[in-house]
Amino acid sequence: MERADAPATANAEDARELCARLSAFNRASSGFDFEDVPVRLAWRDEQGELRGGLLADVCAGWLQVHVLWVDPERRGRGIGQRLLADAETQARDAGACGVMLDTFDWQAEHFYLRQGYEVFGRLHDCPPGHERIYLRKVLPVL
Repeated sequence: MERADAPATANAEDARELCARLSAFNRASSGFDFEDVPVRLAWRDEQGELRGGLLADVCAGWLQVHVLWVDPERRGRGIGQRLLADAETQARDAGACGVMLDTFDWQAEHFYLRQGYEVFGRLHDCPPGHERIYLRKVLPVL
């Protein structure tokens, strides 16, 4: 019987290899391409200062938003709405049929609901005393 050593911290190459192996397994099992298409957007002011941005990936036919942030001084001016709309357009162009994302109860649930997203899950006590909220939006076919 093979003895397993204790897990160790994965380095960057380990992380890439693990993702490649999982993608290969998923592709072989489903017939679907699981390669990520990055969506990276930055919003800068007139002086070139970063004031907002969005980081996401299209994978398995869905855009998964990891980060959407707008400088508190600039909120309420449509920047977040524009970043999200541009990401949705890029995702649709990459073949995505929908968007999924999460937020915490102190963040932006109502913002996403106003953009046409719907809640499909809530993880209670994440972190303790709060909720992590999972939302999705089906992208219209153009």
